[in-house]
Amino acid sequence: MPASNSSFITVNLPHGRGYRIRFAPLSDAPQLFEEVGLQRGQALLVTDENVAEHYLQPLKSVLGDAGWTTRSHTIPAGEASKSAEMLGRMYDWALEQPIDRQTVIALGGGVVGDLAGYLAATLLRGLPLVQIPTSLIAQADSSIGGKTGINHPAGKNLIGTFYQPRLVLVDPSTLATLPERDYTSGLAEIVKQALIADVRLFDWLESRWDDILRKEESTVAEMVYRSASIKAAIVTEDELEIGKRKLLNFGHTFGHAIERVTGYGTFTHGEAVAAGMRAALHLSGSVQSGSTIREDALPAALNRADALVSRIPIAGSLEGLSVETLTEAMQTDKKRNAERLQFVVLNAIGEALVTDEIPPGALEAAWNYAKAVCRY
Repeated sequence: MPASNSSFITVNLPHGRGYRIRFAPLSDAPQLFEEVGLQRGQALLVTDENVAEHYLQPLKSVLGDAGWTTRSHTIPAGEASKSAEMLGRMYDWALEQPIDRQTVIALGGGVVGDLAGYLAATLLRGLPLVQIPTSLIAQADSSIGGKTGINHPAGKNLIGTFYQPRLVLVDPSTLATLPERDYTSGLAEIVKQALIADVRLFDWLESRWDDILRKEESTVAEMVYRSASIKAAIVTEDELEIGKRKLLNFGHTFGHAIERVTGYGTFTHGEAVAAGMRAALHLSGSVQSGSTIREDALPAALNRADALVSRIPIAGSLEGLSVETLTEAMQTDKKRNAERLQFVVLNAIGEALVTDEIPPGALEAAWNYAKAVCRY
């Protein structure tokens, strides 16, 4: 479905906390803010250096023309900014002047959304939040669902909260300035949505992949809309990740370990998830068979899934990483029960489950598979 000013997706939540994902140009921001009951006045706007170059002044200008006064804070781009130190600097900036019930605006990708979201959730015990995602991964996934937070040396996203925005404003035209690596990295989360929940989207991605890589405008708009619809439906069903929402972590337990071992920012989040999905697909084959499978023995459906994931570029190699170190890095992952790690695995394309029943040797074999195939 191509994005237009009338396009929207609704995240339905109890107690009047639902919101819409609106597909519209940035110039519509003042009108959309008013529609969701935000009173024009003061706003705290968080962005990063890359996004600020293109969109900070245009957004401040349209808001200013509509009667908003905006203070902006620009952070360094990249995963390394998602830290307690950076969050502390943001608190200092926000509290430099007296603040009231100001709106917090997150203008950027997933890092900006997580940081600004956590800022909004905790300042004055909660300020209204608007997400304006400008990266593919944020438009299709991370801006939706209310996850906010920061990383810790012990692991990724271990500090944070669920805090829903009042509005998500998606302007697909902002993807035109997205660096190529960030664009292709964002494809990982979209392929993930298809693998866990929608075989028809998977079929469509396979058939349109060349257009997707060329960033054909209507194809990209439809891809973002369809992926965002999956995320919104899952969040509506399971806001706090106690059931179905756990499936969105497919590939992430592996991916977060890769990020921790290599250092945040060595691989993009999407690249780490893409590599993690290849490990998770091999693990899925072992779970399906009840015993560890050979590297070349993926069942047909999983092999088809792996073929598409393999088309997501990764700027680096896992070849030199230690399986023991990677496995150890998984132990602090937040997706675990009291005793054992939990993994999302596929029964089939579009059908996933969470399990901690892993055949002996299967985890090591999955890591070895990812190391063998992720050599770029």
